[in-house]
Amino acid sequence: MAPALEAFVDLIYPRLCCGCHVPLGQGAPRDGERAWFCQVCAEELPLVAPPYCRVCGEMYDGAFTHEFRCMNCSGRKLEFEFAVAACRAEGAVRELVHQFKYDRRLQLRGALAALMLRTLEEPRLAGENLAEWLLVPVPLHRSRELDREFNQSWELCQRLAQWTGIPAANALARIRETDTQASLDRDERLRNLRGAFALRKPRPWQAQISLQGRRILLVDDVFTTGATTSECARVLRREGGAEKVVVITAARG
Repeated sequence: MAPALEAFVDLIYPRLCCGCHVPLGQGAPRDGERAWFCQVCAEELPLVAPPYCRVCGEMYDGAFTHEFRCMNCSGRKLEFEFAVAACRAEGAVRELVHQFKYDRRLQLRGALAALMLRTLEEPRLAGENLAEWLLVPVPLHRSRELDREFNQSWELCQRLAQWTGIPAANALARIRETDTQASLDRDERLRNLRGAFALRKPRPWQAQISLQGRRILLVDDVFTTGATTSECARVLRREGGAEKVVVITAARG
């Protein structure tokens, strides 16, 4: 869109900050976080920053001078290499996720995807040629997706693919509905999800995407215990033959 047309559109339909809802103004950037948040809200975003667990990304206070594995990950065999989130699931970010998922405000996928670009700057990813990786969303069961009318993880995948050039594929399917995870402990969550995911079978007109030897960015909106993403990673690696799976999310619960 030409600059003059962009200015005209902003005049007729002013963009609002996703945090405080004040107009961003005609001179506001159209790319990155500042395309969605005013300066004040951008500075107040609850960003995930070191030190954090080298596996699940859980943040800790203190002056850690070395990599560490937190108690949440201790004794667990997680199938992904590591997980990294852009923000803590607090304040405006938590509200954004809720509105996006449950109020069907699809326009907010841009704000959350813009935040997720930060995850690609994680030192263990920054040195990679991510164009050779594959973005894969955590799937919803068909009944849940029909009820919600979209899969929030796939929406984020598509926007990230558009901005970064990293290819995206709906490679997984959720084949079994599961009980809610909220009331279950760590081990029960893992057992509850076993057998819930499978490789997605392509439609007759679709080409089969090979996962063999691929490095995958597994995309979800929020990371909590890692049970869901670990089971997805297990299927991608053991059944699909993926070489490596890294989890990226907008928020860390």
